[in-house]
Amino acid sequence: MAKISSHAPAMAMGSSNRLTYPLRLFLWLLVYSALLVGCFIAFQYKREKEFKAQEMNSRLQLINTYILTELEQGTDIEDISLCDFHPFDDIRVSVIMCDGTVVYDNSTESRPEKNHLNRAEIKQALAHNSGYTVRRHSESTGSFYFYSAKKGDNGIIVRTAVPYSISLSSLLKPDVTFLWVMGAVALVMCLLGYFATRRVGLHITRLKKFAEDVENGIKISDTEPFPNDELGAISNNIVRLYARLQKANIDRDREHSAALYEQQEKERIKKQLTNNINHELKTPVASIKVCLETLLERKNISDEKRELFLRRSLMNTERLQHLLTDVALITRMDDGNSSILKEKVNLSSIISEVVIDRGFIASSKGIVIENEIVSELEISGNSSLLEAIFNNLIDNAIIYSGGDRIRIVLIEDNRQKIVLSLSDNGTGVADEHLHRLFERFYRIDKGRSRAAGGTGLGLSIVKNAVMLHGGTITAHNLSSGGLSFEITLSKG
Repeated sequence: MAKISSHAPAMAMGSSNRLTYPLRLFLWLLVYSALLVGCFIAFQYKREKEFKAQEMNSRLQLINTYILTELEQGTDIEDISLCDFHPFDDIRVSVIMCDGTVVYDNSTESRPEKNHLNRAEIKQALAHNSGYTVRRHSESTGSFYFYSAKKGDNGIIVRTAVPYSISLSSLLKPDVTFLWVMGAVALVMCLLGYFATRRVGLHITRLKKFAEDVENGIKISDTEPFPNDELGAISNNIVRLYARLQKANIDRDREHSAALYEQQEKERIKKQLTNNINHELKTPVASIKVCLETLLERKNISDEKRELFLRRSLMNTERLQHLLTDVALITRMDDGNSSILKEKVNLSSIISEVVIDRGFIASSKGIVIENEIVSELEISGNSSLLEAIFNNLIDNAIIYSGGDRIRIVLIEDNRQKIVLSLSDNGTGVADEHLHRLFERFYRIDKGRSRAAGGTGLGLSIVKNAVMLHGGTITAHNLSSGGLSFEITLSKG
């Protein structure tokens, strides 16, 4: 393990010292351009030399042709004058037979004895009637010559040669002007290549950085757009696709977290509901048990006491029935909209029926219910839940308000929603209790609420029923005294 860790910094250093991709791309292009230009220069240089050599050969071939013509007309080689053709200070003339024997050479006192068939220019002349050699050492004179040979119709080969001196070397030297031109072209190519590779390299460097950010899980919220070209379009598409994928993953995780939280919240509420129900059941069950045990143990109990215990048992039984009914209703609402059947209903008729039904109980306690809704209000809803909303609100006002009047008023009616107000003229509620009124089993005065037969679920049922109808409900104290509930219901 120690060995591995010791090599890690060296590897990191090697990676950091590596040339960047744009620079490597430019160097590759530079090498390619240099190779291309170099090959062209070498080819052109060779062509220039060949052209100059062929030009020199052509001038000497004119002399060769003249000498062959004179020889064919019977002129002696010694008598042939070359003054009209002689462009150089010195010219060497040789006459060679087809078998390679030298019969005449003006550069030496004695004829060369060595056979000349192996000379390059002689081979070319025998094969193609003419030939030349740019620079070859002469064994006869010990000097270097430019040789040009031509074969006549009679098989005789005339060879002329000029010394390969500095002047001749300069004459045969190719024109180097094109080298400067090609050098300038190469420089321009390098500059253009630098800008081109730099642009492409920056594209790729940015894509590399983007890929590293993706691998490291860095959030890509926004990025500078790439240039408007094919590679830029591809890069922009890649970034946009990843941004969409990233957003989809974030939305998926958010929805998953929300669903998980909702599920956990439902579990918590169900557990709390179970605990609260268990607590609420204890009192009436215990009371019923005490009453029944007393009746069973005391056979001679008076009729008055017997009736008292039976009525108390009946009252607690009714309380249990109300509690079970409320629990069943709130559990059904917790299951969501899918289990709630909605249809077109007349809300004003539902409210009127509830007011009439609860009016008998209210009047027995000296309370008047004023229903000021006269127009028809149609919404898409569930009749039983809408009845539960106004039943619970009116019952709550009758039992706990301490006032003598309950008032129902239409505040707003438009295409989207209906806004109603249900208020009383009682004592109201302390401000610290207002925000908790709709909690399950929450009681302001627990003793009084249980004595009145309340289950503690009424206002929670109201809130859930309103929410299932796409609405809201709020409670606030009136300045004139009493408590007011403002209910908003969606018509959709």
